[in-house]
Amino acid sequence: QVQLVESGGGLVQAGGSLRLSCAASGRTFSSGSMGWFRQTSGKEREFIAAFSWFSGNTRYGNSVKGRFTISRDNAKNSVYLQMNSLKPEDTARYYCAAESSTRINPSSYDTNYDYWGQGTQVTVSS
Repeated sequence: QVQLVESGGGLVQAGGSLRLSCAASGRTFSSGSMGWFRQTSGKEREFIAAFSWFSGNTRYGNSVKGRFTISRDNAKNSVYLQMNSLKPEDTARYYCAAESSTRINPSSYDTNYDYWGQGTQVTVSS
């Protein structure tokens, strides 16, 4: 059974940085995609970033381009989200997700992702 465990969330002031981690267990991802989404109460889940294990290509949501960077560590079967220049509107619960299907370009649609972590809360104060 695949498990995704996020960590690294917390409280940070606007303009600060945080690094989220997602450790995958239960299988080794050498294909498919892994990504990050976020959600606040009463809103739809928003795509943040993803990459394809197959091609190495990345994709970012418009609201985080230039500020957030997704990366991976194959040996640790982990993916990371470096978040810089954080804004109060970045406050949300952040979820790691994994898709089994092989894609050259990772998907931004949450319905394509098969596995989800429990999430980690990020709060940005003004």
